[in-house]
Amino acid sequence: MERVPQDDGAAEARKVVTGKARRLVVVGGALVVVAVLAYWLGSSGGNGEAAAPGPSATPTPSAALTTAEVFEKVGPSVVVIQAGKSLGTGVIAAEDGTILTAHHVIEDSEDVTLTFADGTKAKAVVVSSDPKRDVATLQPAELPEIVVPATLGGGVAVGAPVVAIGNPLGLTYSVSTGVVSGLNRSAENGDLSGLIQFDASVNPGSSGGPLLDARGLVIGIVVSIADPGGDEAFAGIAFAVPIGAALGGGEGDGPPGDGPEI
Repeated sequence: MERVPQDDGAAEARKVVTGKARRLVVVGGALVVVAVLAYWLGSSGGNGEAAAPGPSATPTPSAALTTAEVFEKVGPSVVVIQAGKSLGTGVIAAEDGTILTAHHVIEDSEDVTLTFADGTKAKAVVVSSDPKRDVATLQPAELPEIVVPATLGGGVAVGAPVVAIGNPLGLTYSVSTGVVSGLNRSAENGDLSGLIQFDASVNPGSSGGPLLDARGLVIGIVVSIADPGGDEAFAGIAFAVPIGAALGGGEGDGPPGDGPEI
């Protein structure tokens, strides 16, 4: 799997490494608790102009939402990340505004700017970064008037519907749908493992965005696409780090012995 940075114009992504897959970039104490919760749940089982009410801290079984309802619920939690010349996506993961994203979105960048769903802009510092899992957390210097953290956790099953929200090619707050195609996948020539494979379309700029289940729960963080043609375009196969692994709670959210693929 390879990284695909893209310049500010977001119209053309520049190639950094070539191969069979590409990472998607357009050129805390509170999280420990959430990580344990997310891993436990997984093992057992927009314009964004107006922020929606904050999701429940403890997910409860409910009927599946429509795609529009998922976007309405989670859109206010999605953040545009500008790191140097790279554009990516993040999701608010805690009440204090901590943002979860992909490591390669902010890698080697000292200037990280966030744009929240209500238009608020703020600088951010990197709190933690894990290149082996390709995840990172950011802390904003300022927060919007209303902070809407997403609800993390949820089980993952092959064939289950998913929704991805991100900023592909600079098209902010884009929504796509699909299903979980497989679990426990490896990518980046084996550098990333235990990933969720899904077929909702994502492209450079989607990296770090949330992969959501039918209830609007964040089940993974989008990190890459398969790119057999080397043309930096979506080929129907994408990957996400399971939310439990992203938060350090475990290798995946799948049932015992069948971790998420990507």
